[in-house]
This record gives sequence, structure tokens and C-alpha cells, in this order.
Amino acid sequence: QVQLVESGGALVQAGGSLRLSCVVSGNIFRLNAMGWYRQAPGKQRELVATITNDDSTNYAASVKGRFTISRDNAKKTVYLQMSALKPDDTAVYYCNADLRSFDLARSYAYWGQGTQVTVSS
Repeated sequence: QVQLVESGGALVQAGGSLRLSCVVSGNIFRLNAMGWYRQAPGKQRELVATITNDDSTNYAASVKGRFTISRDNAKKTVYLQMSALKPDDTAVYYCNADLRSFDLARSYAYWGQGTQVTVSS
């Protein structure tokens, strides 16, 4: 069974930094693109950053220059280094992975349970 488990969310002051981690586990045949999304109260879930399996990255305009996504394929882990945090960054952050497990014929998108990031002013 595939699982994505995020960690690293916390309460931090504006201007501070945090690093989120997401570990993928299970009977995985191929791990494709991975990413981070976030959802603030009363808002839709939005893309934060994605990274392909050849390390091509994409960022939302609101975080470009402040956040960095990276991955360690050997550890099946994706990271989100966040700096210069703002109160508007407050949200639940979700990890996403497109992957194929050994028991399925194609890839599917999987989600973690989310980790809370709160930025105080």
C-alpha cells in the first residue's frame, strides 16, 4: 500500500524558515513527478511547487525565489525549503506524487495527509 507522510510543519514567525519533508513508501515500481500543494482556510488547494524525476522544477509565482523544492530518489523523499515566510503562506501543505506501484498497470496520483504551516506576523 502506497503512503505519503509529510513532516516539518510548525508555527513560525514572519521572515522565518521551515523545511517540509514527504516520504513515500510502499511497493513502488516507478516514482514520477512529485510536488507540494497548499490549502488555506476557505480557499481552494493550490500548487506550490513541482519537481520531475529529472529535477525540472516549477513554482507558483507567489513563492518563487523564496521556496525551493528538491528530491532524493534513493530515499523516496521530496523536500520543500521555505524561507522569508509570510502570513499568507499559512496553510495545510500537502505532498503529491505521481507513481506506479508494482500491482497496477499505470501511474496514479497519491496525496499525503497534510502538515500545518502557520506564519505569525
